[in-house]
Amino acid sequence: MPQAEWSAQRERQYEHVKDSLKQQGRPSGLAKEIAARTVNKERARKGESKAASRTSTEDISSGRRGGLRSHRGPGGRTRDQLYQEARQRAIKGRSSMSKAQLQSALGGR
Repeated sequence: MPQAEWSAQRERQYEHVKDSLKQQGRPSGLAKEIAARTVNKERARKGESKAASRTSTEDISSGRRGGLRSHRGPGGRTRDQLYQEARQRAIKGRSSMSKAQLQSALGGR
């Protein structure tokens, strides 16, 4: 069990998510990380953790989100994801840019 404070239900959830990701061909380390993040987010949403980030409690649930933010598909990355990358790369004027402008400033990535 990765976390001592996880309940048996959260441990089963972790194993299920990890096994599903491995079946999809994800590397073992990445599958473990994603599974742990998923479980911790659900714990935060249900009030089972001592501390929780704003996005953990206010964002859509990880189960409902599915692959919406997988950096693929018709929508690609969200505006917030693009903004964070622009922030890391210190792109000026990023706060007033639209999603399309951020994509362009980041080189269409």
